[in-house]
Amino acid sequence: MSLFTWILLFSLLGGVLSVLAAALFLLIPGFTRERLLPHFVSFAIGALLGAAFLALLPHALGGTDDFHLLGMTVLLGLLGFFLLEKMVLWRHCHHEVCEAHTPEPHAHDNHNAAGTLILIGDGVHNFVDGVLIAAAFMTDIHLGIVTALAVAAHEIPQEVGDFAVLLQSGFSRRKAFVFNVLASLTTLIGAGLAYYSLADMQQALPFVLAIAASSFIYIAVADLIPGLHKRVEFSQTVQQIILILLGVAVIYLAHSTLH
Repeated sequence: MSLFTWILLFSLLGGVLSVLAAALFLLIPGFTRERLLPHFVSFAIGALLGAAFLALLPHALGGTDDFHLLGMTVLLGLLGFFLLEKMVLWRHCHHEVCEAHTPEPHAHDNHNAAGTLILIGDGVHNFVDGVLIAAAFMTDIHLGIVTALAVAAHEIPQEVGDFAVLLQSGFSRRKAFVFNVLASLTTLIGAGLAYYSLADMQQALPFVLAIAASSFIYIAVADLIPGLHKRVEFSQTVQQIILILLGVAVIYLAHSTLH
């Protein structure tokens, strides 16, 4: 199987298949879904941090001698994603109601705009995911698989939240599903463009991996972890730690086994 085929298949896993999984998840009764979703989020945190620190950054460090520039790239990546989130182009919502997406009760126009912004932000984010997956595969096929798994781990709970916002914005279930699938196709576009644009720029790959790591770190630390602090019971904290460690362990085992 060619490298390009690997990239397309696993970009599909991180994009369209995540939407399908989220759509099936929405079929679960609301109360049960609300209880299960935080557990998926905890696992996603571990998967993202594991992929960033155990896979992406080590490969990035191994691909260049300019560690100072690489560290600066990670820092600038974190600041860049902060600015994107400020512009509501990177906002993730892993709950059916969140302050970034819930409009005022009387603001009907804002209500509809929330759904549109979600689709735009999702499309941009999926495009970037495609670029990162392609860069990882072009560095090492095993790294690409681990990166795609980490993307899928956090895309599923994100898509569940996005579906909820679209439904609240007046989209029908069918329309929300179709538009979410269309937004997810930008993953393939990003992967395809990255494959051809980075093919002759091997020296740039370590820095793209550094941006991928900063993306995963930012999503885990700035977006997902604050939601866990809403559940302060000791039993909930123990469950969160166990699931985070499980996410890290899955990435570690996948990366070590593939190698």
